Amino acid sequence: MKLPTTIDGVIEELDRIIDLTVEDGNYLGLFAFVYRDTTARIKSEVIAGAFEDNMRMHEMDVLFANFYIKAYHDYRAGKRVSLCWKVSFDAAHDPLAIVQHIMLGMNAHINLDLAIAAALTMNDEPTMDDLSNDFHKINEILSGLTNEMQEQLARVSPLMFLLDWIGQRSDEKVIDFSIKVAREQSWIIAQELWGCAGGDREARLQKVDKSIERIADRIRSPRTGLLRFVIKVIRRFEKKDAAAIVDGMRGGTSN
Repeated sequence: MKLPTTIDGVIEELDRIIDLTVEDGNYLGLFAFVYRDTTARIKSEVIAGAFEDNMRMHEMDVLFANFYIKAYHDYRAGKRVSLCWKVSFDAAHDPLAIVQHIMLGMNAHINLDLAIAAALTMNDEPTMDDLSNDFHKINEILSGLTNEMQEQLARVSPLMFLLDWIGQRSDEKVIDFSIKVAREQSWIIAQELWGCAGGDREARLQKVDKSIERIADRIRSPRTGLLRFVIKVIRRFEKKDAAAIVDGMRGGTSN
């Protein structure tokens, strides 16, 4: 397929993916829905001139999004995708909690794709330093959207608060995954990839992909019995139909 070349094109394609997945009755559109909001927010910031280099960030955001878009269509076509995306896509029809489906996508896209996009954006530059402020500006946008996502989830998953309850009462990170840690780790990985070339970069990518796959496996199947039980309870009382979930997160009232 022809990949988008603008942020508007990315948003149109994400809308298409949401519609396709809802029509198919799978849960892959849940991440696409959340990611669409992120992309729209970045577009607004670019238009407002919020970045130090707005043209570069427009190009990087399109590149970043296209890693997900290409992976989605490659998977549907039976082509090889990264290990961490494969775990996410393989779970398309799994009876997981809504938050697990979303986190699987975030895990692959933030930990892997964002790092690659940043490294490639600065591939011909003498240093990554010039991208640092704008990269972390994107992290601020991701952070700001986290609360909004939690509010959206509460509309379709009324017992989501139980995950916060677990997090407050144990040293374990919920589903062994932290968006904040992922964003910080992504910059470290980006610098490592930027410093590699050729076969060294490919070898590093494979190693990173494998480690992110392990995180995805833990999101898909939490290790502790307590967490598995709580997620099972959360899922029991949340919406199950993909169309109803997306509509509910938008603020609709479909059951």
